[in-house]
Amino acid sequence: MVQAYILIQTEVGKAAAVAREISGIPGVTRAEDVTGPYDVIVRAEANNVDELGKLVVAQIQAVEGITRTLTCPIVHI
Repeated sequence: MVQAYILIQTEVGKAAAVAREISGIPGVTRAEDVTGPYDVIVRAEANNVDELGKLVVAQIQAVEGITRTLTCPIVHI
């Protein structure tokens, strides 16, 4: 299982709607709107890195109002 945090920037005023929509995507375990340089932080999981990439590109980035994403895979050191 691969897990990651996805940091999302949105159009002005869209953070809450984006977080709400993303929270319903399978593979997303949390989606919260926050303040700071990013507007939404998502925690997601997938069986492997390829599936995680597909989740981000095909489903999360397709949500209207998103301007940029940054995927940060979780590592256990």
